[in-house]
Amino acid sequence: MSAMETTTALPKIISVDDHTVEPSDVWQNRLPKKYLDTGPRVVRAPLKEISFLGGRFKPVMGAPGDDGPLGDWWLYEGLQRPLTRLDTAVGYSRDEIKLEVITYEQMRPGSYDVPQRLADMDVNHVQSAVCFPTFPRFCGQTFTEAKDHELGLLCVQAYNDWMVEEWCGPDAQGRLIPLTLIPLWDAELAAAEVRRNAARGVRAVAFSEIPPHLGLPSVHSDDWDPFLAACDETGTVISMHIGSSSRMPSTSADAPPAVGSTITFANCCFSMVDWLMSGKFERFPNLKVMYAEGQIGWIPYILERADVVWEENRGWGGVADKVHRPPSELFTEHVHGCFFDDAFGLKNLDAIGVGNVLYETDYPHSDSTWPKSREVGEAQMGHLDADVVERIVRGNAIDLLGLTPDGLWGGPK
Repeated sequence: MSAMETTTALPKIISVDDHTVEPSDVWQNRLPKKYLDTGPRVVRAPLKEISFLGGRFKPVMGAPGDDGPLGDWWLYEGLQRPLTRLDTAVGYSRDEIKLEVITYEQMRPGSYDVPQRLADMDVNHVQSAVCFPTFPRFCGQTFTEAKDHELGLLCVQAYNDWMVEEWCGPDAQGRLIPLTLIPLWDAELAAAEVRRNAARGVRAVAFSEIPPHLGLPSVHSDDWDPFLAACDETGTVISMHIGSSSRMPSTSADAPPAVGSTITFANCCFSMVDWLMSGKFERFPNLKVMYAEGQIGWIPYILERADVVWEENRGWGGVADKVHRPPSELFTEHVHGCFFDDAFGLKNLDAIGVGNVLYETDYPHSDSTWPKSREVGEAQMGHLDADVVERIVRGNAIDLLGLTPDGLWGGPK
């Protein structure tokens, strides 16, 4: 009998890529009073116009009394960022999911409320989940782009305190796994924040897939070494979500969102080659990275090509003095791909590596397989042995993130 012929075969899922929509008071409750009028806060206002073309999201807030749909907007310094249906789409049919502003009352409560999130996880056969931010964006770009970095650092620390103490606090029962941010503009401050959070049990930190798109140094430079050393020493996994470079893949300024949505893996592809050819995995042998929402079907060819380039072209390719082993070997030891719907990748698992694949559900985004992540997993993993399914769905995440044998976060150490 196939390992997946029964409907109960899929183990409880540990999703390494879900999302939280921050409650409106996260920063208002934690920042010094002098920053409350400039720090992140929420107002309700009409939408004047909105577009999402060429990978660029451009909303314009109307003035009080203007016509237009009302939404809840995050304000921070000069930033005006609305909550949209794309931030939290679960519970709506695909045809109802449009680019529109919404209020907290118009989203599924599990997006921002811990008990409701656990209930939605139960519906979806999910035991535990790692959650990326919404307002800070996927790796804290919002605070990096701000003018006042003193305030930005306080905002990063406030978010991390909320993440550890409340979102992943006692009410979460160990089922929500903390993912923290760093001040991307200063690698020494970033290292200190990694160590501060590692001391309380955090084992994952968000980072940009392509830092130069944010005006930051690349991973080929030495600028990030203090941050990388802190991750290496503490066993903190560097987690990179598609779009964490603030630039979704696209082909032209007028390309519809469907183009970018089809090729979202491209940023992960470019990023992974950067890391494999950077020499960082040999300098920091305990370093681990994972790519959230990048899928996995593209990985085998890139590894094949990277090995050929390393073998045949390293003399003039600029990597002979720092990459001393085939990139595919470095991938096996250091890189994890994450997927929620990739039948092709699962059919080519031998070329990727069973230990290098993690499962996700992407709740509450429009791509999410909620509430049918179990059914999707059973359909796509039906050809795999039960022990392989166990590793993909939960075992690899337990090992990578230092969870308890039961797949839970052990809380502050």
